[in-house]
Amino acid sequence: MANNKRVVLIGAGNVATHLGIGLQKAGWEIAQVYSRTSASASDLASRLEVPFVTSIKDVCTDADIYLVMVKDAALQELIPSVVKSREKALFVHTAGSMPMDVWKDNARRYGVLYPMQTFSKQRAVDFASVSFFVEASGAEELSMLKSLALSLSPKVYEATSAQRTYLHMAAVFACNFANHMYALSAYLLEKQGLPFDAMLPLIDETARKVHTLRPVEAQTGPAVREDANVMNKHLDMLADEPELKNIYEMISKSIITQNS
Repeated sequence: MANNKRVVLIGAGNVATHLGIGLQKAGWEIAQVYSRTSASASDLASRLEVPFVTSIKDVCTDADIYLVMVKDAALQELIPSVVKSREKALFVHTAGSMPMDVWKDNARRYGVLYPMQTFSKQRAVDFASVSFFVEASGAEELSMLKSLALSLSPKVYEATSAQRTYLHMAAVFACNFANHMYALSAYLLEKQGLPFDAMLPLIDETARKVHTLRPVEAQTGPAVREDANVMNKHLDMLADEPELKNIYEMISKSIITQNS
């Protein structure tokens, strides 16, 4: 379905790549890609078959939506330059941890589009299953943002900046920390000449269980059983890995506390 709104992508990383491709497929006109890095800008622009620029001064001034997808540290620095000469447009960032009001002193129309997903350029994303959280400066802006998000997924929710910071923090636990546990598991197995692939069925089943059970109900293992013999044996085995020993001990205590 064609859409008469022109969108400029500010950024060309993982999020920009997937959202750019997804929005274009959904009928939105991607007018341009901006990135300070020529290689990443040209790569995404070629995939979308649109022009790219590497200077913010060269970003077109006639787009309807400027979708800013850069690192949090660069966002505030970039905002005045992005808004200048483009004041009539809707300015949107996608950061989970940045408040909407980061736009307030520069833009009249602004908002947040936060896709709750982990993105890697080399893996396709099924946006239909992704939850989007939106917030906007006014009713018209919120309507436009919802329209954009709903063109990608039926799972679109309103969330305040404060709520979104908790969503982001919870995602760090559920995604980033969980993946780090996989990395530690792989490290321990590699030391013994064992393949990490052996863990994949276990990881998959654990993830499937929380679709039907509360995470606390799905918990298994020696900590939830308070099996001190097994836990002490594991701690002894980690004597030469003090950091991992500390992690094992802290998480085991947390599991026991949550289940007591």
